[in-house]
Amino acid sequence: MIKALLLIFRPVPTWAGIDAANRSIAYVLCLHLLPLILLTSFAEGYGLMKWGRIHKGEMNYVKQYDLKEVIVIESAQTLVYLALAFLAAAAAKNYAATFHRRSTFQQAFNAVAYGLAPMLTLRLGDLIVGLNAWVPWITGMVLTVAVLYLGLPCLLKPDPPHAFGLYVMTSFTLVVMFGLWRLVTWQFFLGKFPGLEKAITNLVGVSAGVGTPP
Repeated sequence: MIKALLLIFRPVPTWAGIDAANRSIAYVLCLHLLPLILLTSFAEGYGLMKWGRIHKGEMNYVKQYDLKEVIVIESAQTLVYLALAFLAAAAAKNYAATFHRRSTFQQAFNAVAYGLAPMLTLRLGDLIVGLNAWVPWITGMVLTVAVLYLGLPCLLKPDPPHAFGLYVMTSFTLVVMFGLWRLVTWQFFLGKFPGLEKAITNLVGVSAGVGTPP
């Protein structure tokens, strides 16, 4: 989260430092991306157990999740976020190649992994009871797109005429990929996938409660 703040408020020296360090994929994954995802998933899981989420239907109610349910849900979220980060990095590398720039996957992954820091950090906004789920996501994604404006050219080093095209295509890909996942999770927590919820409760062996009125 500190890196996210530095990228927002001191983007030029922070990206320059990331570029100079030239960390390996394993380093960035294990010491930056994965801990950030796990920390925010832990926070979201705590909120699911403590305050729950409003289910909408014939009768609206607040569902508070069991610890076992939270472990399954947040484990799945962690795996999906990691998969999307790798897919986005592959897309960024391919986009760079279309502009005749032989960027490495390491460069693309580092740009995406650090660029996603604001969006991932703003997952903490989901802990605010009553806040629309899209507010923290949109805020975080806007900040992610903003920091990538400097990050992608700094790490992938495209030719100046092609830098903006690479930025637009990569940013659009991130918005679509992570936006679709946000849509899925938003609908899930609203109770729009009862079959999936039932499968999770059966998997972990807990009874599906009706919750409490909001």
